[in-house]
Amino acid sequence: MRIAVFDTHPYDERALNEANAAGEHELEFFEERLHSKTADLAQGFDAVCPFVNCRLGERVLTKLASFGVKLVTLRAAGYNGIDIATAERLGIKVTRVPAYSPEAVAEHNFALLLTLIRKTHRAFNRVREQNFSLDGLEGFNLHGKTYAALGAGRIGQCALRIAKGFGCKLLAYDPYENPAIAAEIGFEYVPLARLLAEADVISLHLPLSDQSHHIIDDAAIAQMKRGVVIANTSRGGLIDTQALIDGLKSGKIGGVGLDVYEQEEGVFFHDLSDQPLQDDTLARLMTFPNVLITSHQGFLTREALAAIAGTALDNASAFARGDTLANEVRSA
Repeated sequence: MRIAVFDTHPYDERALNEANAAGEHELEFFEERLHSKTADLAQGFDAVCPFVNCRLGERVLTKLASFGVKLVTLRAAGYNGIDIATAERLGIKVTRVPAYSPEAVAEHNFALLLTLIRKTHRAFNRVREQNFSLDGLEGFNLHGKTYAALGAGRIGQCALRIAKGFGCKLLAYDPYENPAIAAEIGFEYVPLARLLAEADVISLHLPLSDQSHHIIDDAAIAQMKRGVVIANTSRGGLIDTQALIDGLKSGKIGGVGLDVYEQEEGVFFHDLSDQPLQDDTLARLMTFPNVLITSHQGFLTREALAAIAGTALDNASAFARGDTLANEVRSA
């Protein structure tokens, strides 16, 4: 298939070319995200391969269909940027990468958490300035604390296993419970209200949906322990950012690690170092010493990139052969 790959960076191109070493598909790479102003680039292609922040609404999908595009092979797990119902109506199949390396995201979650609770980001900057004082760097042990996962799917399970290794008490909230996995790992499923009330650390691993949007809001934060630490390596829209800022200002929230942000489109994945940051809310978040932000890099390991590229192209191969699409996304 001729596949137009959008929102690409050197690491994407390298991983996809390695996965396509046999030359089964013809790949063309575009740095631009796929949206209404760039959809014309897909003319002449059989399929498009967008990333998580591309926007395929009705207008874009209608254009793609008019060009003869029959497949959207998304190289991400989340598909909230795609109008699935419209794609179905237009006869365009949509596939995703449901699991690539859950360990990569879970490990990045703990990179954020450990940095926050031991304040190593502040210590690093001090030592580079030859300030070896320890004042203000007091942290706390993870051992013995209550670690709570909002979402206990593949990534949430990996995170819970890591937390178990630290000696944490484990809680989880998930609309779809798996008692066998809970028994194997050693965590307890609890209602959301109890999780919020008991957790010392809250880690988000839910997909973004109408039900999960702003699951962390003013009301949820009010139920939390004072000094709770929150880490989100899932989807930015799970957290009401203004509520988060209010919780930080009041001291209710003791630290926040974010690898995602609800208005990250057009900011994350781009070098904006030579221009003023236009997002005042993100700029406010960055002023807090107990907030650590990375730009959606939880997936960025060699192993995860290889798995993503391989699955995205396998989905295209299955479509070309007329096989059943194991990773197809449907509206219902």
